[in-house]
Amino acid sequence: MMKKLTLLAAAMFTATFALAAGPAPHKDGIEGKDYKWNAQEGEKMEALKKKGRVKEGEEAYEACGACHLPSGAGRPDGTFPQLAGQHTTVLIKQMADIRAGLRDNPTMYPFAISLTDPQELADAAAYIESLCIPTTHGVYEGKDAAIQIATGKALYEKQCLECHGKNGEGQKEKFYPVIAGQHYKYLLRQMTEIRDGHRRNANPDMVKVIKPYTNDQLVAISAYQSSLVMPGSMCKAKPAAKKK
Repeated sequence: MMKKLTLLAAAMFTATFALAAGPAPHKDGIEGKDYKWNAQEGEKMEALKKKGRVKEGEEAYEACGACHLPSGAGRPDGTFPQLAGQHTTVLIKQMADIRAGLRDNPTMYPFAISLTDPQELADAAAYIESLCIPTTHGVYEGKDAAIQIATGKALYEKQCLECHGKNGEGQKEKFYPVIAGQHYKYLLRQMTEIRDGHRRNANPDMVKVIKPYTNDQLVAISAYQSSLVMPGSMCKAKPAAKKK
């Protein structure tokens, strides 16, 4: 009961805080002639130079848990991504981009700006990265799942594997995200937005790769990506309940 009340209070706080926050700034992203995907400057670079403190980051993450859940598992319907185990570089870049107006996320913006300084950005990222990746998440459940996953695997290995890795582990030093354990619907939504030019802080190299893909191909790739797991990074299975 107490847990339900805590989640309810967090949800009410989320709504109130979102209404109280002002509009997010807006900077030219991929459509701007001067856009640099990962410019080595500003708040992002300050946060990356800080040593993230996991203990302090847990406190900073509390507000995030209302949407992304305390475990960092997000929502299987794709409204909120799975964050647990994500690289600190990716987390810091995305939060800094939202704060600066390079990535549009009206829901996230009020919480992103609540982090007071680069150190708190680094702390929150360190805590999230320390969380184990949930073993259960939103996967493709449509028609001919096996065929879709096989089709997506072929496409992934041809053009995605070099950056995102065999197991969806990404590359921390290059800011390429972990996609293992991510929800199918979230993956599909993000790739569609990148292809269609709506993710303003997208990597131009990825835009070029993904631009020719059809909707059906994006479905297949997302289906395969959501099936990936990272050995050694997944949460341990819970012990089976004892029979009474």
